[in-house]
Amino acid sequence: MAITATAPAFVRARASALRLGAVAFLVGGATLATEISASRLLAPYFGASTFVWANIIGLTLGYLALGYWLGGRLADRRPEPRVLGLVLMVAAAALAVTPFASRPFLRWAMHGFDVVSVGAVAGSFFAAIALFAVPVTALGAAAPFLVRLALGSVEEAGKIAGRLYALSTAGSLLGTFLAALVLVPWIGTQRTIVATAVCVALGAALLLAPAAVAAVLAVPPPGIKSAIYQTESAYQYIRVVSDGSGGRELELNEGVVAHSVWRPDTVLTGGYWDLFLMLPPLLPRPPRTMLVIGDAGGTMGRAYGRFYPDVSIDGVELDPKLNWVARRYFGAGDNPRLHLIAADGRPYLERTKRRYDLIVVDAYRQPYVPFYLATSEFFRLAREHLRPGGAIALNVAATPHDKRLSEAVGTTLLTAFPQAWRWRALRFNDVLFGLREPATRAELERRAQRARGKLRLLLPLFSTRLEAVRPAGAPLTDDRAPVEWLTDRMILNQIERGGTVDEPALPTAPG
Repeated sequence: MAITATAPAFVRARASALRLGAVAFLVGGATLATEISASRLLAPYFGASTFVWANIIGLTLGYLALGYWLGGRLADRRPEPRVLGLVLMVAAAALAVTPFASRPFLRWAMHGFDVVSVGAVAGSFFAAIALFAVPVTALGAAAPFLVRLALGSVEEAGKIAGRLYALSTAGSLLGTFLAALVLVPWIGTQRTIVATAVCVALGAALLLAPAAVAAVLAVPPPGIKSAIYQTESAYQYIRVVSDGSGGRELELNEGVVAHSVWRPDTVLTGGYWDLFLMLPPLLPRPPRTMLVIGDAGGTMGRAYGRFYPDVSIDGVELDPKLNWVARRYFGAGDNPRLHLIAADGRPYLERTKRRYDLIVVDAYRQPYVPFYLATSEFFRLAREHLRPGGAIALNVAATPHDKRLSEAVGTTLLTAFPQAWRWRALRFNDVLFGLREPATRAELERRAQRARGKLRLLLPLFSTRLEAVRPAGAPLTDDRAPVEWLTDRMILNQIERGGTVDEPALPTAPG
């Protein structure tokens, strides 16, 4: 009789332990999946620098600490599964809303209300506070609450706490790899966050009556804005959109800027890509080979096929999916001498034995510069892969009143090249180029006269806005390259002056 009487209690205790363990596992996975997704939401607006990651990681730990404290106090006052279930429902609802409320909010955080803006450090800090404070704090409250619910006696406290934290950590591991390697590339960042919210809601359902969460689980995620083509690769969100006049633009992640442009009637864009077409005439002899680091949709290679059809181009792009997009939507196949290569630019240079007449670096995610493509070590590596008479060219963000980033990159160029020039062709873009063999300004202007067709419209800009680079401060190195700090100062300085970031089109666009 004793065994028969105690069996139901044992079964109930076993079922309760499994249920609480499952909740711990789901909450742990959701916490890390949220952190991974947070980086993808913030990166298009504030970059993926160490400053931004420090804000995400630091604030996540802060939210969890606050959640631990609040959850422990609440668990002592109301040690009921229903209460924890409601807390998790709040976390699930907040997560489900986040990806669809993030775009307007993050644009405001970047540009500010009308013209007020902040840089990557402060902007990502306040954005992370606003977007993820509620869900992550609520998820943090689950850990002490689960220990309190599972604790039967003080003698088993260590064993129970250890089991729950082990399950939570196992869930965190799965959430990290599942979000980063499977869900984000497969279904995208928005749907990954919604799926995370569903997992949290499932944890709440294990603690509440199923009817209480059925409506939430039945709501389908809102749709994503339609486009000509969109997908999530292993590296980023890719979208091809119409420009409203028969052309196409390539947007990456949240679409802050266009990374490539295609027009049906011309290879010219009116943007900074056209500036690089002025480089071949500046060399002592016509180039035969060219390397583009950061090819994106192949806009530059397509234009070179029209103006310089004898130049063989290696277009290196980190994301293999972009090479497919370049061929399918941006006419990369129009130039048979454009060879698309899936690789990271600097490692590619380390491995290849090829030498080029011209190297163009366009991998900068404006306005932020990947530091390892702007250091003395990188420029020395590039110089080793240039033929005699060759040159390297880079597009660097600048503002009318702050050239510190451009000056830092120019100073660094001079550590590897005997001469460097700055062409201030646009208000927010400087084209920097280093020459393997020096040339006078008069010689460069004479060579520029060899520009073809509509490119000759750029000659007045070239002659009036060309200047020699002079050393200014310490060069950037692999060990110390504060490009994020320089960029943030540049952005803040421009906003404080009441400026905008609208860039007029070059005169080469029509036709």
